[in-house]
Amino acid sequence: MSYNFPVTRTTNPKPRPQDETKLGFAQYFTDHMFCMDYDEGQGWHDGRIVPHAPIAIEPASCVLHYAQMMFEGMKAYKTPEGRIQLFRPDMNVARMKRTNERMCIPDLPDDLLVSAVEALLKVDIDWMPSAPGTAMYVRPFIFGDEVSFSVLPAKHYRFMIILSPTGAYYAVNDGGLHTTRIFVQDKYIRSAPGGTGYAKVGGNYGGGMRASQDALKVDCKDVLWLDSQEHKYVEEIGTSNAFFRINNEVYTASLDKGTILPGITRDSVIQLLKKWGVPVHEGRLAIDEVLAAQKDGSLQEIFASGTAAVISPIGTLNVKGEDFVIADGEVGELAQKLYDTLYGIQTGTVEDFMGWTRPLDIVVK
Repeated sequence: MSYNFPVTRTTNPKPRPQDETKLGFAQYFTDHMFCMDYDEGQGWHDGRIVPHAPIAIEPASCVLHYAQMMFEGMKAYKTPEGRIQLFRPDMNVARMKRTNERMCIPDLPDDLLVSAVEALLKVDIDWMPSAPGTAMYVRPFIFGDEVSFSVLPAKHYRFMIILSPTGAYYAVNDGGLHTTRIFVQDKYIRSAPGGTGYAKVGGNYGGGMRASQDALKVDCKDVLWLDSQEHKYVEEIGTSNAFFRINNEVYTASLDKGTILPGITRDSVIQLLKKWGVPVHEGRLAIDEVLAAQKDGSLQEIFASGTAAVISPIGTLNVKGEDFVIADGEVGELAQKLYDTLYGIQTGTVEDFMGWTRPLDIVVK
């Protein structure tokens, strides 16, 4: 379907970031945003691009009380030729569908997300960063804003997209990969079978903040989540999927219990590893097995994958106050190769031999 979204341009443009090497993550937002409404009986309507600004919302809106919302995360990249492209947006669309179904949010037409992203990028293309390690972060989200205290799906929703020129998710990673310290969390849980762990919803992240605060107390960037039932098996690292390289084989938690977010970068990592002949096991891995491998020297790497950071190598695990250094504490060769390959494909400096990128009708000189 062809979309034509009307544009209301800002009369008060913001100053552009002066140093693209210090963008950080989501510290700046572009001049415009995409908005669209849903009404029961009418469907999605009135897609438009307007100045980025605070929005008015009724205090009795259901999202503020019952958290009926979802969001996605994706990036737009600039190639050396100036072409703007997305990375596997079909998977963002598919994940949006799963999340919307779980949260009783009306589905979007399959082609709407990419069309809206492309339209918004065209309006704010002069915000597109060019420095190494940068990209345009794209945050689509939907929330129910019906005025209602009934614990029922809303009848009115807003679909919005905002843009942020970004650098590395972890500030220490600006200019290259570095390892981080991670706290093994054995008190709180991220998700449980039957819950919303596989969906992109705010509650998953709000509920993890207490655990993250505990991690910061011991100088750790984030947490390694364990399973909800036995606090025994490794699941995710912070908001990212976790990978463990032991004896030249890679282990990651499976998706079959619905507690793991089906990351797009996760799937890409698994596909690349298999293509390179690296054995990959999707299943249960106990934290005790990880620590035993660290002690006998067979634990070669731990890294996390996600849209924001791409690949985040882990140098140290803090378990009950004790530090366990991974290998030599430096970035592992596999993590580095994955990062170089994925970011290279995303930015067009490495051939897209997997067919993952989607060029947009935007070229920047």
